[in-house]
Amino acid sequence: MPEPQSAERINDFVIKLANVNGTGSASANSLLMKSIFRMGVPVVGKNFFPSNIQGLPTWYEIRVSRDGHIARSGRVDIMVAMNAETYRQDLSDVSPGGVLIYDSTWPRSHELVREDVTILGIPLAKICNEHFDGIRARILMKNVTYVGALAALLELDLEVIKQLLGETFARKPKLADANMQAIHLGYDYARDHFECPLSLRVESMDLTRDHIMIDGNSAAALGCLYAGVTVGAWYPITPSTSLMDAFRSLCAQHRTDAETGENRYCIVQAEDELAAIGMVLGAGWMGARAFTPTSGPGISLMSEFIGFGYFAEIPAVIFDVQRVGPSTGMPTRTQQCDILSAAYCSHGDTRHPILFPADPTECFEMAVAAFDLAERLQTPIFVLSDLDIGMNDWMCPLLQWDDDYRWDRGKVLSETDLEKAEHFWRYYDHDGDGIPYRSLPGVHPKGAYFTRGSGHNAEGRYTEDADEYREVVDRLNRKFETAAELVPAPVVVNSARGDIAVLSVGSCDGAVREALVLLGEQGVKLNYMRVKAFPFSGKVQDFLDRHERVFVVEQNRDGQLRKLLINETTTDPAKLVSILHYDGLPIGSDCILEAILGGLEKGAAA
Repeated sequence: MPEPQSAERINDFVIKLANVNGTGSASANSLLMKSIFRMGVPVVGKNFFPSNIQGLPTWYEIRVSRDGHIARSGRVDIMVAMNAETYRQDLSDVSPGGVLIYDSTWPRSHELVREDVTILGIPLAKICNEHFDGIRARILMKNVTYVGALAALLELDLEVIKQLLGETFARKPKLADANMQAIHLGYDYARDHFECPLSLRVESMDLTRDHIMIDGNSAAALGCLYAGVTVGAWYPITPSTSLMDAFRSLCAQHRTDAETGENRYCIVQAEDELAAIGMVLGAGWMGARAFTPTSGPGISLMSEFIGFGYFAEIPAVIFDVQRVGPSTGMPTRTQQCDILSAAYCSHGDTRHPILFPADPTECFEMAVAAFDLAERLQTPIFVLSDLDIGMNDWMCPLLQWDDDYRWDRGKVLSETDLEKAEHFWRYYDHDGDGIPYRSLPGVHPKGAYFTRGSGHNAEGRYTEDADEYREVVDRLNRKFETAAELVPAPVVVNSARGDIAVLSVGSCDGAVREALVLLGEQGVKLNYMRVKAFPFSGKVQDFLDRHERVFVVEQNRDGQLRKLLINETTTDPAKLVSILHYDGLPIGSDCILEAILGGLEKGAAA
């Protein structure tokens, strides 16, 4: 019998599962992660899948963390190697002292072993061939069987797994029974052949109460529903399509008239991204709340219309779920590579507000904020998520739904307002904040104006007069300064040390926070700011001014956040030190820790 690990670690390890895309492993892996979550233990899952439909390697990484860390740790403690083609790579990925589990129905080369790794063979295919009929059923149940084996090795609660299967297959009890049979087959084999549990194991806690598992795209769709959105237009693109899929499902449940059966929403799959944003702008001009989800290539195609929305001052919300570029890049890998393209999207002097959610909770909250900002500022608003947030399962507090919430529609003139008005000037700044008053079509004849993307004056009339044009674009600049006061404020975590700091954005947050904890254990305490929005508020400038050196952590090659800070603040570029991660995998705390320690040593030597 193989010897298990010697060092006991409870609720603090990483499981990585290597499969072939298209074999139905996603459901089994999700079942494993949710079972641990239901036992009250903090957990997060990262899915690394190929962009083709079937046949290439896919990995799923589950981090179990009693301390609630949500980033990748840089280690693999248990590897389930189900793909013969990647066995050598999977074995090399296991951390010293770790465990590798494989399907021993087929023998592995004696060369594919490591003395510092415990290797456990389970004849998964043989077991399933003996107990299930049909090729497809055997393939699917093989995945469920390794979940059963892990349940024994990790000491998972079988009742929790049974409950999850019952919920999943509530309408198909025979499938629930078959899956539970596969769980028992794997569980019993592991108990009969190995010492169970491993030194790495799960022990029930009470840290996931009032939490849910949800991905960012689903959370954003809920935010859109909550914000009163009735129009969505999009062209399918990974990784944003599931956002519209979720919104469509929610609308079918909550935006259909109970008496007539009529839909009180409009969702259009456009012929391309340019058409999609055009539809959204048309709906926003009419007074509806509308959005489009896309990714980097879609932003490129939408550029001209986004510039029109900026200059004509039309509310719109664009969810950019970022992926790896340039061009098609790696569509199913994550990055933060659209920061600059979103900030300055389109030609001419354009700048757009951006919200940067760090997790699905903020995808929900910032979706609501985005529609309020779009109407208050009368301009397109970007919400920059990424594939890691959008398509992976995260543990989040219960989303808060306030029945007293009311939309912020901004400066919209009513029929009574227009009736009393001596005249209506669409682009005149009455209040000094750069935001004009707008009217909605059909409300009152006095509110009529021609919406144009060509030169116009404060009254909305066509012009090529130099002074009138400059007056309009200067007012747009004032409006952008006003936006800095309205967008979400940055998050600041101060420590005892005041001269060196870390600044980051979006999904880097979990990795940065864990790195700061690890640094603190070594006596290194740094201040931290997470930017939540662009334009940058005065708090960002103040934070940069009071530090001699600031490590800027982001997930792209060119340091786009750093460049934006240099462009939009008065900070000396020399004090901004980039920490860049851009291989397409979610950032881990290990690379941040190493970079900061190396940077501090280099600075001390200088």
